[in-house]
Amino acid sequence: MLFLNNTAVLQKIKQFFFLIVLFAGSINSFAQDAKVQLTIDKIMQGTGFTGTSPSTISWSEDGSHLYFNWNPEKARKDSLYVAAASGKEIRKVNRQERENLPTQNGTYNRAFTRKVYEKEGDIYLYESKTGNSRQLTKTLEQETNPVFSGDEQLVIFTQNSNLFALHLITSQLEQITNFIKGTKKSEDKNKQEAWLEQQQLALFDIVKKRTEEKKIQEQEKLKKQRQKPKEIFTGEKWVDNAVLSPDGKFVTYNLILRPTNAEKTIVPNYVTASGFTEDIPSRTKVGAPLAASEMGLYDIKKDTTYQIYFKDIKGITDQPAFLKKTKQPQTPRPVVFYGPFWSDNGKNAVLVLRSQDNKDRWLVQFNPVTRNLKVIERQHDEAWIDGPGIDSEAGDLGWLPDNETIWFQSEETGYSHLYTINTRTNQKKALTKGKYEVSAVRLARDKKYWYFQANKVHPGELHFYRLPLNGGEPEQLTSGAGNHEVILSPDEKTLAIRYSYTNKPWELYVMANRKGAKPFQVTHSLTEEFKAYPWRDPEVISFKARDGAEVFARIYRPAAAIPNSPAVIFVHGAGYLQNAHKWWSYYFREYMFHNFLVDQGYTVMDIDYRGSAGYGRDVRTGIYQFMGGKDLTDQVDGASYLVQKYGVNPKKIGIYGGSYGGFITLMALFTQPDVFAAGAALRSVTDWAHYNHEYTSNILNEPFTDSTAYIKSSPIYHAAGLKGALLMCHGLADTNVHFQDIIRLTQRLIELKKENWELAVYPVEDHAFTEPSSWADEYKRIFKLFEKNLK
Repeated sequence: MLFLNNTAVLQKIKQFFFLIVLFAGSINSFAQDAKVQLTIDKIMQGTGFTGTSPSTISWSEDGSHLYFNWNPEKARKDSLYVAAASGKEIRKVNRQERENLPTQNGTYNRAFTRKVYEKEGDIYLYESKTGNSRQLTKTLEQETNPVFSGDEQLVIFTQNSNLFALHLITSQLEQITNFIKGTKKSEDKNKQEAWLEQQQLALFDIVKKRTEEKKIQEQEKLKKQRQKPKEIFTGEKWVDNAVLSPDGKFVTYNLILRPTNAEKTIVPNYVTASGFTEDIPSRTKVGAPLAASEMGLYDIKKDTTYQIYFKDIKGITDQPAFLKKTKQPQTPRPVVFYGPFWSDNGKNAVLVLRSQDNKDRWLVQFNPVTRNLKVIERQHDEAWIDGPGIDSEAGDLGWLPDNETIWFQSEETGYSHLYTINTRTNQKKALTKGKYEVSAVRLARDKKYWYFQANKVHPGELHFYRLPLNGGEPEQLTSGAGNHEVILSPDEKTLAIRYSYTNKPWELYVMANRKGAKPFQVTHSLTEEFKAYPWRDPEVISFKARDGAEVFARIYRPAAAIPNSPAVIFVHGAGYLQNAHKWWSYYFREYMFHNFLVDQGYTVMDIDYRGSAGYGRDVRTGIYQFMGGKDLTDQVDGASYLVQKYGVNPKKIGIYGGSYGGFITLMALFTQPDVFAAGAALRSVTDWAHYNHEYTSNILNEPFTDSTAYIKSSPIYHAAGLKGALLMCHGLADTNVHFQDIIRLTQRLIELKKENWELAVYPVEDHAFTEPSSWADEYKRIFKLFEKNLK
């Protein structure tokens, strides 16, 4: 009784039982968490863990069905699936049905009632009225690039670089061009041969008679040959992009002379089926000789060829600013042409020219009769020409219904927008404007509206818009933060949408083509194991860089702030790419790894540094002539922001990334050793003079014309600054960033007597890893590096 009446003891007993209950609850909670606990092995299974999202979405030609690649059953590879236009009745497409389907490439006639397309090297014609396809060619040679003639009575296609025409009614096949590689055998005689021939004719009547008979036969033969296409000898040059004019009178073509002295790198492959080392042919390096290109014109009626010269194009002799001080001679810069692109009525044509240094893009009106060229738009950038709608070889462009106005995209205002220009009056009009980018522009089939994608709401949010033909306020058709990749149905009444959000992988939806319509989810791709974990929705924030620029980033952090906690900065790769956005990341393994790191007490920041996509021209070109400049100081400023805003320990910040991200990691540890305690550099460029020409020359020009830019930008020159712990990982069979790159840096570190680094080699991996075991090994090493040096 005394025990029960003791208040203090009773309080102790209550506390004891409360702790037991609390501990039991904790055990239960831990057991629950253990079921969804992330591990690196799970994460690095990739789609085997997340599930496979639908891809390659397309409509059937009649719009009654949707086709897409999918893999809900976790097979070795994706399969083709089909659903009704409503999004229901999903089934796998059998092999025979798949083989009979028209391909998604091809060209429609003006009324969209017929389509010609190439499939496995042969040409087919699809008839929308019957829903059937007819095979037009069946040869051992490969036929490509089928289009309709201007009157739509012929199908024009390419075989062995030559143009052919197939009559759709008579099935008559005609060869239009006769390009022959090599030179025509000379029939000219030397002085001795000519003298002997004249002697024979003077001495012998029979020789004279037979010679005259032969001449008559050759003249008759020549008359018949004139009915055949002219022999066009191309020497050592290759023919590309042969195009027949809509009226059938002219052929334009590109003659390409490939360099013979451009040495290519060989990548050894060590783990092979043969047991012997095998060489993988790879690319040249930046600054290697480039192919020379010239434009030819074949006048069919005159049976004559001409070369089209670009030497008088305005600005073609302009020298880039960085070369002006060297007083280079004012000679025409080499250019490459694309097109011509013909108006629907076949009366107007436009060429797209690009200078080989990629600092100029011209839209040029071309008249094949007079062979005159008229510049209607010049786009110039002292850095390089690029941006949405401009980044492909020719860029996106087309004709308006008046057949004299073209549409195109330009970064004239600092952001890629949609423009029109009249080829007769040169009147130019901007149809979109603002601090956002327009991409994936297309005209409606009735040519009354534009459709496009834009990040108008937020740099990290992409929506689908409709705009009247003559401009106005774009109407946003999709809703909900994220990314909406839209494929319009043939009748343009329904949208097929591949949508994702930050923590929700891509799924397929269908929606009526009107604002406010409710999307219907077609696919459900996620595995139960993936869905069991509460994936974070990282906050997309922005901070001010030291030069005042606004820099966007993703932040992953523990729910409860931990003072003086460690942090990791992730640097996305690919240079011109965006990752601080609100949709499912291309770097989805890294996204999951960041969730794992937060579970271990880390704060993670993922920065869209200078050079990233989605923010306009100034951000895109912010790395010109200095990679490892503003793109690196953005990481350093991000580290300062982590310390000031989130209380991160300034001595416990790590950095990692692959490809360009690996390069930045190296530059960070070599040039900012007091900011970053550890870093993991994956498949890294270590010396830009050893990377490819297409990417590198845009940003750093060429090593022998702008060597200072290469020295400033290449980690191998800065390796002496290494203080923190460095992990380097590289695939031995990397054909993009060659293993030689990391080996050269390794030798440099050895000669500098650096000891706090290690190199992990992955014998069967190319630039993009494919094996889960390689991914897991790599990221276990990264985690170990951070645990050892940041905790």
